[in-house]
Amino acid sequence: MVEWSAAALPTLALLCGVAGLALLAINLAIRLSLRAPRLIDPATPTDYGLGFSEVRIPTVRGRQLRAWWIPPAGEAKSPCPALLVMHGWGGNAATMLPLAPPFHAAGYGLLLVEARNHGASDGDSFSSLPRFAEDMESALSWLQARADVDSRRIALIGHSVGAAAALLLAARRKDIAAVVSIAAFAHPETLMRRYLAAKGVPFVPFGWYVLQYVQHVIGHRFADIAPLRSITRLNCPVLLVHGLDDETVPAEEARLLHARQSGSELLLIAGSHDDYAEMDKGLDAAIAFVNAAMQRAETGAATVSALPAATGKPAGAADCPEPAYS
Repeated sequence: MVEWSAAALPTLALLCGVAGLALLAINLAIRLSLRAPRLIDPATPTDYGLGFSEVRIPTVRGRQLRAWWIPPAGEAKSPCPALLVMHGWGGNAATMLPLAPPFHAAGYGLLLVEARNHGASDGDSFSSLPRFAEDMESALSWLQARADVDSRRIALIGHSVGAAAALLLAARRKDIAAVVSIAAFAHPETLMRRYLAAKGVPFVPFGWYVLQYVQHVIGHRFADIAPLRSITRLNCPVLLVHGLDDETVPAEEARLLHARQSGSELLLIAGSHDDYAEMDKGLDAAIAFVNAAMQRAETGAATVSALPAATGKPAGAADCPEPAYS
């Protein structure tokens, strides 16, 4: 056993204090480097010819989310199907606006929501995949409480972290009609390893410590929240859309997810992580997939057919503008 002299104790205490401060500084640097950028985009649904209401939705920890509710066109006389749309890391509701016109024309109401620390939503101590899922669940409750929304026919659409959050939320519930996952990663650890490597951070020991610290902060093990795990526990159909030229999350990760869930649909199209050269093809297929899933939810059918040709009809003016089921 090492014995310290009384004269050495102040030096030891000083060294411990310096080491503690250094560790705090490292932890702070990690949190700052991984903080999501808050981008405010002036675009609104009006720019796409869509009427909307801006709403505030309460979420956990006393925060509120900014969201846009785009009701189905026409004067609805019965509850209508709806889509809950979540952006990715550093995105906002405007990021997802290109999805709105075609789904709106196919008869859907859309709720485009912004996660905490994003867009015009309230801030919080940090952002994470589980917190994205918490915010989606709060938005889902808001939708389900509306008299003009059919709670049996609500689907989730997410991009990147928003897609991973949609899979995580759907794995925990049995009241989701479908999930459309756009550019989801397979595992948070793999994603972070790529990020650290791109920054020139060696995995041992620095990268390893970053992974351990992030898991400690968010209160979840990556293995428990990974899409590779979530997708095996889904109770609803899932469509995996991914760009073949995605360098942030390679398309191979979509193939891994598809292999984990035999009932999933995989759609690989030209494009990167954020820009899709074949957006129209992807949207047509996504509408067709959601249409089939909504029919399954409404009729209780056991399966959803493989991707049919999209036949979403424009919204009518009298009854609820039902999607044209294929």
